[in-house]
Amino acid sequence: MPRISAPLRRRALACAAAFGLLLPTACASDEDRTAPLPGADGAERDISFTVDGTEVFATLSLPEGASEEVPGALIVSGSGPTDRDGNSELRPSADTNLNLARVLAEAGVASLRYDKLGSGETGLGGHDPEEPVDPQVFDDQFAAAYEQLLSQPEIDPGRTLVVGHSEGALYALRAHELVQDEPALVLVAPPGTRYLDLVDRQLTEQVRSAEAVGQISEEEAVLVLSDARAGRAALRGGHALPDDLGDVAGSLYSEQNAEFLTRMDALDPVELASDLPPRTPVLVLWGEADAQVSREEVDRLMTGLADGERVDIPETDHVLRHYEDKPGATVLDSERPFAPEVSPALEDFVSRAW
Repeated sequence: MPRISAPLRRRALACAAAFGLLLPTACASDEDRTAPLPGADGAERDISFTVDGTEVFATLSLPEGASEEVPGALIVSGSGPTDRDGNSELRPSADTNLNLARVLAEAGVASLRYDKLGSGETGLGGHDPEEPVDPQVFDDQFAAAYEQLLSQPEIDPGRTLVVGHSEGALYALRAHELVQDEPALVLVAPPGTRYLDLVDRQLTEQVRSAEAVGQISEEEAVLVLSDARAGRAALRGGHALPDDLGDVAGSLYSEQNAEFLTRMDALDPVELASDLPPRTPVLVLWGEADAQVSREEVDRLMTGLADGERVDIPETDHVLRHYEDKPGATVLDSERPFAPEVSPALEDFVSRAW
């Protein structure tokens, strides 16, 4: 994978804090995979398209033996520089998007997944590695990827959905604003509160856990959380960031991250959900062992989804893999099976979505 720039690394850390990816995770290579792949193989072909001068690389997955137009899904990755398969430097064998594509193929749905800017084959393209990335580029990538999905001859443009994982759910909830269409939505491990509130909860839990086991002192914990809340207050108030933040808060609330964090924090998931076009089919998938998005946050999101369906999956974590131990423990993603409950939930949803 191409080397990621310092600004994108800092943004990745910001997003990682928000979605808990800083929790220790050990990963194995594809050669070490022990858990069976879910869904069906289907057929795949690589495609690419250009966004703001950068070539974006993607994979189209098709159901095996599709002989007529089939429904099409755009899969949108979670936080940080995350590639088309749903992997990042912080979690290189999660394979969330790949697994979702296989499950969708088994359900008769084609899908397109793409390397976000800063990840995979796409890399940084023509972007200056020393400059912060305009958050608009991620909206533009989403819109261009959706248009590419519709342009494929196997896709029925009247039957489309957007599958957004984690941060990607915020893009899915805005799909009708980003493209001239009203697709069905599948929100996987979606945030249910504003971005910086999620950052605060995650950071608080991690800092207090470190304090409890003696990794940091109470004084250090208070200082980190105080600095972080000063950074959050500054961004929300439209003020300059304090120049005396400590290392942890300073890496999160930095000038490089400020525009992105401010833009994402303005998106209240409940308001986005409430503003969806009437009768938009929505399925929410959430793992009960998700250490990144809490039950209370998903409950809050559902208050904006009066007609939305929700499936809670026992012993399943943020990347929809089975987790039978305490969330946050060191595990091998590749050894843990993708939750089998996802397949019937998706198959039932798409059978009724159009």
